[in-house]
Amino acid sequence: MMQSVDIAIVGGGMVGLALAAAMKDSDLRIAVIESREPESDLRELPDVRVSALSRSSESILRNLGAWQGIIDRRAAAYRAMEVWEQDSFARIEFDAEKMAQPDLGHIVENRVIQLALLEQVQKQSNVTLFMPAQCQSMAMGESEAWLTLDNGQSLTAKLVVGADGANSWVRRQQDIPLTHWDYGHSAIVANVWTQEPHEKIARQIFTPQGPLAFLPMGGSQMSSIVWSTEPSRAERLVSMDKEAFNKALTAEFDARLGMCEVIGERFAFPLKMRYARDFVTERVALVGDAAHTIHPLAGQGVNLGLLDAACLAQEVLQLWQKGQDIGSKRNLRSYERWRKAEAAKMITAMQGFRDLFEGNNPAKKLIRGLGMKLAGQLPGAKDEIMKRALGLKGDLPNLAKYPLSSIQ
Repeated sequence: MMQSVDIAIVGGGMVGLALAAAMKDSDLRIAVIESREPESDLRELPDVRVSALSRSSESILRNLGAWQGIIDRRAAAYRAMEVWEQDSFARIEFDAEKMAQPDLGHIVENRVIQLALLEQVQKQSNVTLFMPAQCQSMAMGESEAWLTLDNGQSLTAKLVVGADGANSWVRRQQDIPLTHWDYGHSAIVANVWTQEPHEKIARQIFTPQGPLAFLPMGGSQMSSIVWSTEPSRAERLVSMDKEAFNKALTAEFDARLGMCEVIGERFAFPLKMRYARDFVTERVALVGDAAHTIHPLAGQGVNLGLLDAACLAQEVLQLWQKGQDIGSKRNLRSYERWRKAEAAKMITAMQGFRDLFEGNNPAKKLIRGLGMKLAGQLPGAKDEIMKRALGLKGDLPNLAKYPLSSIQ
């Protein structure tokens, strides 16, 4: 059976669903193809894969009608941030109140974001969900692409969007080269109970072995950790018994919140930077991790992806309203230039930040300490850093700027 659509979005995760939701008021025919349906029931213990949503992401999700679904499920606002280096005077703090902000962001489980967006997309008459289903082949024509799915369904689309993650099938089908490097670290993620309450403060310590972040969750003593360290050490830490892991974690975190106790599972995954040479080819566009992955130092990966979705939707809707070809590479070049520039800035900033905190050289430690002290004391410097992190500055799409008054 053959079905014709205008846009086929391969990947029904957070970014793919955000893209579909961003075109809710159009007459574009959209297909979303996703291999796994998310489990709708939330367990008492949060999932270990979480995101730190910025203000711009919150605006996007509010405008898409998904924010209330996130709040109704589970989200934890954080009001401040502390960053420091072990065995050094390097330290900087950020406070929402001093910036006249209600908070600095929200820590939300990835599945919660996906479920809230799915809830909205399921209401759209212009979207057909193929979930669970996988793409088996893709062939390109002059004015459309042909997709075959593992359930026997065939689709034609004017534009295929790869929203299918870091190992994107769409990107591989197009033979789009990657600039990539291994950060030489793996990230351990887990839920941790701490002796002292987190007070809704996100904390990150830089140690000689790598950064460790404690992200405050809903309970006053529950945090989600992202512990970046050398791969063989990460393996050892994940395979340790709980008591040994708890001791190692407490020591690494300078016992800032007292004794730590891991609750539930621990996972480690390798950290790699990826940057697709092309975000757009004829009839194909990439968004989110399919286009770029960055170090989780500042938790900006999902925020970048949601901005990709909002930007691509804005460009496609403008083309559609003008009666122009939405799959033409030439017509989508403005999206590519826009998002490649923003992704490159973030990759460069994260690499520079990581390089700054790498190594135990006393002179380098002194520079780090002075630099952070200066950033904390210079008028407006901290505000500038946080406004960029919150997504309040930069070349933003309309969805990220203007929360609709009709959506609470």
